[in-house]
Amino acid sequence: MQNPSLIRICSAQISSIWEEPEKTLEKAGILVRHAAASGAALICFPEQFATGWDPQSSRNTQDLDGSIVTGLRKLAQKHRISILGSFRQTGQSLPRNTAVVIADDGRVLATYSKIHLFSPGNEQSGYAQGNDLGIFPLGPFTCGIAICYDLRFPEIFRLYAQKGVQVVFVPGAWPAQRLRHWELFITARAAENQMYIIGVNTTGTTPVDTYPGNSMTADPNGTVISRANEAEQLVFTDIDPAAVTTTRLHLPVEKDRRDALYHSLAHETSER
Repeated sequence: MQNPSLIRICSAQISSIWEEPEKTLEKAGILVRHAAASGAALICFPEQFATGWDPQSSRNTQDLDGSIVTGLRKLAQKHRISILGSFRQTGQSLPRNTAVVIADDGRVLATYSKIHLFSPGNEQSGYAQGNDLGIFPLGPFTCGIAICYDLRFPEIFRLYAQKGVQVVFVPGAWPAQRLRHWELFITARAAENQMYIIGVNTTGTTPVDTYPGNSMTADPNGTVISRANEAEQLVFTDIDPAAVTTTRLHLPVEKDRRDALYHSLAHETSER
């Protein structure tokens, strides 16, 4: 029996049906139903899972009232489970690479548009940068969102920690050739901020790249507590709010930070 103090998360490591969101949503619906039946409070899908991640494509760009988000809202409401999905959101000039969190009653809880676009893939020419954090509640947890390449930039995870976030979800399309960095950054961001980091990666080969899966969750000590292999699968992880509190109490890194000094030194360096 599941411990009532724990929150069960489902990481949905799936490959997309390339540029066919309706078919991918049908596939996702089966997984949402299974996750809900298994006691998960939230199921998280990879980056742009409904279409497959493409740094250049503007196909299947939609608003929040488009078929992808509407479909996820219906699934959340039907199966009484929260869903974190990612899609290409219509923008003023360029689309945004956006993650959306939907409550188990179908309400949109939060959105987050990818702040750091993947310049090696020229993503900045096809998408507009996001400028805001995405924070939402999940039971006793305060949660945040980052997307894939954001993992390389510790600043936003630090901001989340300062705002009381205990869990950050990271939907990704992280390529096979840099799998070591995927684990490195997930564990580092978790340990340095004493929070859970839940990385949900895609798998298989697309016209853009080959992906290794290996979705994983690191606990507030930076220890990997669940991990997928390269196959499509659902990974269930029970996370404990007490683990964040205990870790931060026993190793009180926050009180030893010198943020004012860091700011001063950065300002001094920029003036040289």
